[in-house]
Formats: sequence, structure tokens, C-alpha cells
Amino acid sequence: MTKDAEIDMKEVELREMDPEKQPMTGDGPPAGGEKNGTVKVKVPDNEVTFTGLSKEELMKVAGTPAWVRTRWALLILFWVGWIGMLAGAIVIIVQAPRCKPIPEMNWWNEGPLYQISDSDAFADGLAGVEERLDEINKLKVKGLVLGPLHTIQRDRPATLNLKEIDPTKGNKPALLAVLEKAHKKGISVVLDLTPNYLGNALWFSPSELDDVMEKVNDAAEYWLGFGVDGIKVSDFTSATNSVDWSKFQAAVKGNLTEETRKRVLMGVVKNVSDVELSELVNGTSVDLVLSNLLSRSNGGVQRIMDMNTLSSQQRSVAWGLGAAQEDQLSKRATTPALIRLYQLLLFTMPGTPVFTYGDEIGLQAIGTESPKMVWDIEKEPVEGAAVNDTAEVQRKEYVAVRKWFRSLSELRVKERSLLHGDYYPLSSSASSLSFLRIWDQSERYITAVNWGAAPETLTFKLEATEGLELPETATVKLATDEALVVDSTVTLDKFVLAPGQAVLLQFP
Repeated sequence: MTKDAEIDMKEVELREMDPEKQPMTGDGPPAGGEKNGTVKVKVPDNEVTFTGLSKEELMKVAGTPAWVRTRWALLILFWVGWIGMLAGAIVIIVQAPRCKPIPEMNWWNEGPLYQISDSDAFADGLAGVEERLDEINKLKVKGLVLGPLHTIQRDRPATLNLKEIDPTKGNKPALLAVLEKAHKKGISVVLDLTPNYLGNALWFSPSELDDVMEKVNDAAEYWLGFGVDGIKVSDFTSATNSVDWSKFQAAVKGNLTEETRKRVLMGVVKNVSDVELSELVNGTSVDLVLSNLLSRSNGGVQRIMDMNTLSSQQRSVAWGLGAAQEDQLSKRATTPALIRLYQLLLFTMPGTPVFTYGDEIGLQAIGTESPKMVWDIEKEPVEGAAVNDTAEVQRKEYVAVRKWFRSLSELRVKERSLLHGDYYPLSSSASSLSFLRIWDQSERYITAVNWGAAPETLTFKLEATEGLELPETATVKLATDEALVVDSTVTLDKFVLAPGQAVLLQFP
């Protein structure tokens, strides 16, 4: 066999093995000599295609009585449906409960204030405060209260210079750095200008009051121009006796523009009753009044009465346990459990909570000296290194208290009932109290605290109020007692609270 014949035979074999080359009928070569794999489809010549109605035909149909009636029926049906939906929407809007208007809120009403009465407690004074603003900002505070920072020798009015910062506390560039960084984080800064803060008579003698008040007024204008957002003075009732008091008020609260943040005039008063405090709020036009009512009265009955008197003025009232005296909360709440209890109470009372630096970790105040602030508490001991067991227990306690503080602060900032809600007393005894906070259709909260040494059975009793009643059960939102599990449901009838414990209950 020749070489060309061998090639032809191989091509024939390949054609026979390739399925794609086989005829589709399998009976021989396709008809008409078409190639394998090709199919011819014959379209009938008489196939009818739909072309629709012509314009003339449509016009004839549109004019028939049947089609005219159909059109009118569809048109009427459309308008009846549309009007029905509109009427339904109006009925829903009219019958829906009205949203209660939000009261006018200022920045000092929107969260806690953080008081740094002694900048020496921070490493490097004011520079240390600026360095730690990131940590302070995590506490959701809305304002810093700094000072007093000015120079003065005890009980010597001639040495009073309210426009100069004591070099041991810092300097003006350091204060400016605090202001700039705080403002970037949405934190306002209040400066304490209490004149004789190192002496007993904070405004010196009555004969010197007018001269001192004139200096305070001049200094207030200076520091407000420097960038601070408010002025604080202690024993402001003495200052109101000065002829320049109204001028001082105008200096703090006047000269505002649309771009200027509203300024606060904050006053501190001690040893006055709830009724006297209410009269001061109404009669002096001080924006925020901080008193020592909470630490002055240790009984639940009196504390509830104080809140009853002042709850309607809550946007002008500040509360603290030791803050009026510029002391740490731990000086009066002497155990970790009580520190948590009073933190919960302060964050849920009707008014602005004020804390002194270190209260967020339960920093212990020893004697009359201001304690040094403790930072870097999250840092775990190095593995293998010698560990002071007492110090480690203290560090973990600081971490736990700060976590609790943050939880409360975040809750207050976002919950309308706690931020500016109405207040209703529920129960009180010598060592316990409870109250209700509500706002319109927001979540509602019950605060219950027992600082006594024995369990308390609380009977929540709500005075007759139209449209308001307590449910049979509520959910545990926060609790110092581990037996009260968060998100668990509890019965409100004769609620038992363990000694030294606090709980925040929630219901829709």
C-alpha cells in the first residue's frame, strides 16, 4: 500500500470514530446533500402573525357603549380606592398617640460633668489633663469642670489674681491645649473662679465683696474670651449680695452668636434645704446649681422628698455625692458595692450627675489630701513577674467599677427617660428608695437602691396618675447583685433587694 493510501485510510477511520461527524439519521447520508450536524426547518407559507388592531378599529371599539361604561367604572373605582386610602391615613394619624415635645436641652443636661478640682492629681498638671482626654472622653462626659487654677494666698485678697494660673498647676498654653482638644471631642470646659478657694471665707469679708466681685466679673470676661464654656463659683449665695452680681451674670450668659456654644453659669451651695434650693434656682437665674443635699441626708425618705421638690427643675439641678465639697465619691461610699450603688443612683436621678476625678474607678480618698489619679489599669502583670496580690485585686476592682460607670453613662446619654424623663416616687425607707423615670413612648426605668445592712422588701406604689400604671414584671437592665441576672424577668410585687445592692429595671 502506498503512503498516500495509508493517509486516506486514517482519515476515514477518524471520521467514523468522531460522533460529531456521524449523520443525524444514522441511515446514510443526509437528504439534499447537507452536511452532518445541519438541520433544515421548513416554515409554512401560510403562518399567521398577530399585528394588533389598527387605529380605525380601536376608535370604533372605544366609542361603543360597553367600553364607555367599563371606563367609567374603572375610573370611579380608582378614585374611591384613592380617597379611601387617604381617609384611612388621616384616621391613623389622628388616632395615633401624640409625641411629647422634647424639652429644651443644654449641653450640661446631656450627660455627666467631670470635675478636676486639683490638676496636681494628674501627672504634669494641665498638660496631664490634656494627655488623658482620650480616656476621659470614653466616659461619655459632656463637660470638664477645672480648677480653681488662679493664684491666691490664703485669706489675703491683695494677692488675688484671677487672670493668672498658678505655675504649680500649669500655664495658659497648657489650658489652651486642653480647650482645643476637649472641643474637638465635643466636651465643654468650665473654669472655677471661686476667689478664696484656699481659705474658709470663699468671698473674703462682706466689706470686700464688691471689690472681689468686680475682679471675678473682669476675669470671667477674660477667660470666656480665651475659650472656656462657662464659669463656676462656690458659695454663690454670698456673691448674689454684691451690686455687681447681675453684671457678672450678663458677662457669662451674654454676647452669644449663632456660632458660639451656650455658656453655663454654675453655682455651688451647701447646707440648704430642698425648698431653699428650689427658690435659689428660680430666683438667681443660675443655669446649674450643685448642692450637697445627697450627702447631707442619709435617709431614703428625705432623699425622695428632695427629688420630689426638685424634679420639675431637673435641668437646673446637679447632683453629686461629695462633688459639692470637691471630694471623691469613695469618701462617703466606703465599699466597692456602695460606689456602684451611688453611681447608679446619680446617673438615674432627675438632674445632672457631677463626679470628681477618680469616681469612675472608685479611687480611694485618704485623709484631707487629694488622691493621685490612677491610669493604665487595663495593663495586665507581665507573665512570670512578681505580683503584689493586694495591688492586683485593687487593679481588677478599678477595672470592674469603670466598666460599670461606662455602662451607666452610655445608657443615660441614649435613653430619653433617664436623660430628661418625668420622675415618680415609688417607695422609701430609712435605708432604701425607688423611683420611676419615663418619657412618652420610650423605654421606662425603675431605680431601686438599698444602702442598708439588711434586705429590704420594696413595695412599688405609684400614686394615681392618668394613663400610667406599673406592669406585673420588669426586666433587669443593670444590677450590682449577681443574683439579679441581666435580661432576666422579675416580679414587681414585693420586690426584695439585698443589703448594699442596687438595680435598674426596664419595661416597655
